[in-house]
Amino acid sequence: MAYEVVFGTRQLKRARYAVAAVFCVHGAVTGSFATRIPWIQDHAGVSAGQLGLALAFPALGASVAMPLAGAVSHRFGARNALRGLLALWTLSLILPSFASNPLMLCGALFVYGATAGMSDVAMNAQGVEVENRLHRSIMSGLHGMWSVGALIGAAGGTLAAHLGSDARLHHAIAAATLTALGLIACQGVLDLRSAPDEEPPPTFALPPKSALFIGAVGFCAVFAEGASLDWSAVYLRDVMDTSAGLAAASTTAFALTMAMARLVGDRIVDRFGSVRTVRVGGVLATAGGLLVVVAPHPAVAMTGFAFIGLGVAVVVPLAFAAAGRSGPNPSQAIAGVATITYTSGLIAPSAIGAVADATSLVVSFGLVTALACGLVVGAGVLRSGGGGRVESGSAEAVAEPRR
Repeated sequence: MAYEVVFGTRQLKRARYAVAAVFCVHGAVTGSFATRIPWIQDHAGVSAGQLGLALAFPALGASVAMPLAGAVSHRFGARNALRGLLALWTLSLILPSFASNPLMLCGALFVYGATAGMSDVAMNAQGVEVENRLHRSIMSGLHGMWSVGALIGAAGGTLAAHLGSDARLHHAIAAATLTALGLIACQGVLDLRSAPDEEPPPTFALPPKSALFIGAVGFCAVFAEGASLDWSAVYLRDVMDTSAGLAAASTTAFALTMAMARLVGDRIVDRFGSVRTVRVGGVLATAGGLLVVVAPHPAVAMTGFAFIGLGVAVVVPLAFAAAGRSGPNPSQAIAGVATITYTSGLIAPSAIGAVADATSLVVSFGLVTALACGLVVGAGVLRSGGGGRVESGSAEAVAEPRR
């Protein structure tokens, strides 16, 4: 656990805005990458099945590296750890576009996933810490800023694809810009440090049982999110036979609805409760998946992707909140849910590719639709988290997640 340092209201507000900016930068990397996947696929000369296999390597990289994030924060402090890990993540954006064969693409995506996972753990730990100290829900808004960043990155990627620009140049410029912005943002986050006599966190710990069911709901949502984010452009290009620019725009539409829903998510949850919010979201995501599968026109498919984004948007923030108030060890529960949901997002693209290679992309999004139904069925497990808000005065308000 970090030192029990008392931060003033002004410091906490500054930290909240700084963490929001970090989330935005992190999302922009993902959006920039996702819109250029068709270019990367063509440049590396890989089939849909090979692309799906390559997209499994981010999951492998993340699973190896994520447990190390806690040790890095323990040794260097939360601010320095976030600063370094975020810079590694933004710079890793350059690697996939330079891959000229399947083997190079797999290696590049392994590094991409490893840096993504560690920086994601570090920034979510900061977000939970600020939320607990403010005694109010902010996680949906922070994830909304991630979606805003993904939208900005996707918009830039859409423009680059429309202009037919080389993704290597596009990603080099984006990486340099986002690295600079990330370093500036990290100046304002909380400088949390462990006590000198504190043992470093274990590199691996099984999540408690309380986290497994919550994580399963998050798994369904993040699978749908990851599949749509990485494959929507390919789906529009290959299934609907659209131009590269319009295909990239489908990713932008998806990111837009995610951002809008997350930015207002805290207020919606306060009014309707986490269970009802997730159930209605599951219905919307299921309807969106069906639209994608049966779409006779690109506009219908794009609408379907937008509905998926709208439906799954607030599930992950609510899963973090529920995990933080479940079981005897909130930090371990949060870490378990983070690992389950994040791994889901990284394995989803490869699973979609494998199913597409064996059958078709249409069948792949039938699987996404089925998992979206899981949100409707499983939403009740979030009730144990007590909703989306951090209870004022909670004994767990100072718990720092160990991931």
